Formats: sequence, C-alpha cells, structure tokens
Amino acid sequence: MLYLVAFAAFLGPFTQTIYTPILPEVQGHFATTQFLVNLSISIFTIVLAAMQIVYGPLTDRKGRRYVLLPGIFLYTLASIGCAFAPSIETLLIFRSLQAVGIAAGSVVATTVIGDLFSGKERGRAMGTFQMLVALGPVLGPVIGGFVGGSFGSRGVFFVLVATGLLMLVLNWRLLPETKPETGGGERFGLADFARILRDPTGHSVVLLGFVQYYTFYNFLVFLPDILTDTYGLTAEEKGIVFLPLSLSLVAGTYLGGRIQERIPPRKSLVLTAGLNVVSVLVFILAAHLSLWTLVVTLILFGICLGLSLPVQTTLLSERFVRERATAIGVYNFSRYMGMAAGPLLGSLLYQGSRLGVLFGFAALLFGAVVLFAGRQLKGTESTR
Repeated sequence: MLYLVAFAAFLGPFTQTIYTPILPEVQGHFATTQFLVNLSISIFTIVLAAMQIVYGPLTDRKGRRYVLLPGIFLYTLASIGCAFAPSIETLLIFRSLQAVGIAAGSVVATTVIGDLFSGKERGRAMGTFQMLVALGPVLGPVIGGFVGGSFGSRGVFFVLVATGLLMLVLNWRLLPETKPETGGGERFGLADFARILRDPTGHSVVLLGFVQYYTFYNFLVFLPDILTDTYGLTAEEKGIVFLPLSLSLVAGTYLGGRIQERIPPRKSLVLTAGLNVVSVLVFILAAHLSLWTLVVTLILFGICLGLSLPVQTTLLSERFVRERATAIGVYNFSRYMGMAAGPLLGSLLYQGSRLGVLFGFAALLFGAVVLFAGRQLKGTESTR
C-alpha cells in the first residue's frame, strides 16, 4: 500500500516536469509563443495547488478511494486529450484537467499512510514516501527527454496515459478504504481550515513548508544563471550540476524518516530545518569560491531539505486525526505557493546577479520561521 499510494503522489511532480526538455519542440509544433508554452507548466502547478484545498476536506468526508479513483481516471482522460490537442489553447485546458485529477494523489497518499501506520513506523513510512515523491521532478525531465527525442510530445503524453491506466487498475483492485470511523462528518466549513492554522503544530509546519519550497525554487530557477555567469557552463554541464542536488534530496528524505526513530518529531523538525538554514548560508559564502565548493553546498542543502520533509507530514498526521487529509491539503497548498513565490520575488531580488541578496533574504526568512516554529512547538511533544 505504501508504494502504491506513493507512486500516485509521484505522478504529480513527474507530470509537471516530464516534457520540460522538449518545450522548444512543443512551441514549434503549435507555432505559438514561449509564454504560452511555459504557461502549460505554470497552469499545471497553479491548479495542482488550488485542488489541495478541495481534495483535503473531500477525502476526510467521503473517503480515500472515493477521491483517488475518479482523480486518476480524469488524469488519464486528460492525458489522452493532451496527446491529441490540436492547439496550444486546447493543450492548456487538458493540462489543467490533468492537474485537477492527479492533485488527489498527494493528499490521499499521505492520508492513507497516516491511516495505516503509527509511531516509529509512520515516520519511516513517511520517509520512504517523500523519497519516492522527490524522484518525480528528477525522473520527469530524464524520461521526457528520452521519450520526447524519439517519439515527440505525443509520445510523452502516451507514457502518462499508460501510467495513469496502470495506476487506476492497481488502486481499484488493491487499495482498501482506510478512512477511520472517527473521520470527518458530512459538513465542511472554513472553521476546519482555521482550526488547523490556529494550532501550533499546524501553522508551524505550514509556514515551514512554504519557506522551504520558496528557498528550494530559488535554487532551481536561478542556479542556471549563476552557473552561466560565474563558471560559463554549457546547458549539458548545468544539467549535470543539478544531478547532485536532486540525488541528495532523495537521500535526505530517506534518512529523514529514520531520524524520527531516534529524535522526537517536534525536536527533529526544528533541528533539521535549522540545519537547512545553515546550508543556505554556507552556499552564499562558498558558491563563488569554486565549482566544486558550489556542488558540495548544493548537496548539503539537498540533504538538509530532505531530512526535514518526512517529519512535517508525520506531525500533521499525528496531530490531526479527524481532519488528516484537510491538514495535508493545506500544507501542500502552502508548499505550492512557496514554489510560485520563489521565482516571482526572486526575480526582483536577483536583479544585477545579486546572489547574496537573493539567498540572504531566503535565509533570513527561513531562519525567522524556524525560530518561530521552535517557540510554538516548545512543550507540545506530548500533546495529541
């Protein structure tokens, strides 16, 4: 069950990035502008974020299978639509529908893991889950580049169709309904969101999720400029530099699930997030020294980010039993908003290649949130 639902969550970031290597070819195929082609990536992310708020309460009220199976079915149909889209406008519509469908994966997967596991096993399971999800944006461009180079953009979407059908059949046959009898009632109100955000654990984890992904996307978006301006790397060489960051993130998420077995989750959250702040400061100091020191600091950041992610979903699953899926939905929404804010605000801070200003602001914001979370979570270890 762990691997089954984790793969459903994996499909979100995988679908988000799978055809980024062939965006120029997609632009040529539709004879459209770069803005509209890039919008097909952005609109997927925006819809993915918005649907977290919808699917969270729905999963708590109606059940896990009730939400996931129709979501995967819609995703599969939308992938077929993407493959046969006659225009960029049609592609944008079907990309939005893809996101509407697969957005169910991340909410339901984390909720099912919270239902099935408890104690130390839950922390370990969350680590494995986060590791698999982290592979999504790593494998997406790799597989997309290979398939797109051989079969074009239509071939890329047919891969998603086949994957969606496989996941639909497996979840229909194997996934039980894990919604506990004490799950949410039939009615939902804004007070459910307010209750999560008022809780010290709730707002601490939500804020950390936002700031971590804000910082992470500063790296993803502006690192190519740094590598070009400072070290003059080619596109292929820049791709290789990204690989250690991706792999260290995957390794960190795996280790993060195990750390919770030795350190209480709330202490682990503040400790690992604090280390993540330190890794950003080290990057600011070492990025210009040499390419090797830059790569080492990227590895450090990836590991520290990965260490912190499993404990966040573990804490939410433990703290909110009745509103487990709603809490996960709010958390996921916050992370996606961090992804969107990183490039937007970062573009203003990085003008003139001001690396110190860009990442200094991220470290300052990040550090302030960690201190706030530490104060909020102090003495709450034994609460339920």
